[in-house]
Amino acid sequence: MELSSLHSLSPLPLCYPKPSSSSTLSFLPFSDRTRAYFGYSVRKRATLRNSCNSAQKNFLHISRAHDHEPRCYFSPNEGLNRYCISKLYNLNKLSRYVVAKSELAGAGTPDASYSLSEVKLSSKVRGVCFYAVTAIAAISLIGFMIVAHPFVLLFDRYRRKAQHFVAKLWAAATVAPFFKIEYEGLENLPSHDAPAVYVSNHQSFLDIYTLLTLGRSFKFISKTAIFLFPIIGWAMSMMGTIPLKRMDSRSQLECLKRCMDLIGNGASVFFFPEGTRSKDGKLGDFKKGAFSVAAKTRVPVVPITLIGTGGIMPTGMEGVVNSGSVKVIIHKPIKETDPEILRQIARNTILDTLKLRG
Repeated sequence: MELSSLHSLSPLPLCYPKPSSSSTLSFLPFSDRTRAYFGYSVRKRATLRNSCNSAQKNFLHISRAHDHEPRCYFSPNEGLNRYCISKLYNLNKLSRYVVAKSELAGAGTPDASYSLSEVKLSSKVRGVCFYAVTAIAAISLIGFMIVAHPFVLLFDRYRRKAQHFVAKLWAAATVAPFFKIEYEGLENLPSHDAPAVYVSNHQSFLDIYTLLTLGRSFKFISKTAIFLFPIIGWAMSMMGTIPLKRMDSRSQLECLKRCMDLIGNGASVFFFPEGTRSKDGKLGDFKKGAFSVAAKTRVPVVPITLIGTGGIMPTGMEGVVNSGSVKVIIHKPIKETDPEILRQIARNTILDTLKLRG
């Protein structure tokens, strides 16, 4: 967690007292001095900007190893005055100057985190309009899915092309007023009847909308809680979306078995192999599940790179829709029998594209 204030305020490290005798810590405004520690770990660091310009000189910023984590200390002997301490830890006053940001140490990008003051009113209004449009479109189209569903179960139980066509209309109608999607490599998509495992980077809630506009009948994997939402949950069930309970090994095994069964019956499946949305715009590690399914069923892996969705609707800011455009790049299918090789090739393909085009 990074705390930053207005640019006119000077930086002050957020630390806890350097270990010393109890007498040297008597001036600290804490009832429990063991709680004077505020951050940081190997992966995350914290800084605090304060309007007390002179306080920075009175801090001794030392990185020490403690239980395999670098810690930060200050020395009371350096003359940190009581005024600065009271001003620093007075939360009522501090909250007026501080804006929160989050960024992984060494992994962030300039556009990956936003201060609260940077969120424009127009983006918030666009966010409200976005959800209004998506709700109206969903309510208007859900009837077609309900009417068609008995026939889909009888004649197209696994692919469910009719339901995916309605979902494509819903996604296209939702995103069209807000951003433009540019496609590249559409010739690399397998035929509609050819099963495959599709994988992509995951930057935003908008990734689902963007991928649905491709019009392919691949089955997404979603948390079971999403199925409880009215209309959206019903549509997901009728499309054949695969439910998954996170952190449940039995559910994960059943999910993989379901994927292999669908592929065996001519359907395709879609994975976000990172497992969750990226919070900093960087590509995370790929889990092996998707590639094990592809290797066992001997179908190709189709990597897809999504660019721009994270800037329009950043992770953690789902109520905001910024202006921008999205690019979808479909790469050539990968055919291998070793899941580890598949994983490495797919990740490197997407990573290289993000570096060059992102």
